[in-house]
Amino acid sequence: MRCVIARFPFDLTKSGVLESMKGIKPEPGTGESVTIGRRHYPVKQVGQVITRQDRRDFSAGEVLRAMARLGFTCRTFPELAALPEGRAHRVR
Repeated sequence: MRCVIARFPFDLTKSGVLESMKGIKPEPGTGESVTIGRRHYPVKQVGQVITRQDRRDFSAGEVLRAMARLGFTCRTFPELAALPEGRAHRVR
C-alpha cells in the first residue's frame, strides 16, 4: 500500500511492518498505540522504525491512518480535558 508520511511516499505492507518491528521492545507509553502481534507499541515508535525518520517529522495521525489501512488494530485515548468537570487531577 502506498502512503505518504511526513511528505515522503512509502510502499508499506503488513508483512513488511511485522518484519520491521520483529525484535523491537515496545516503549512505555500512554497515548495512541498500534497492536502488532501481541504487543502494543506507541504510534510514534512504530512510525520511527518503519520510516527511519525522526519522530518530530511526522504526526501520530499519519501513522495511525497507515496502520489502520494495513489492518492493524490502533487505539487512541481521550485527552484529560474530556473528563467530567471536577474530576481532573490537580497538581500541587
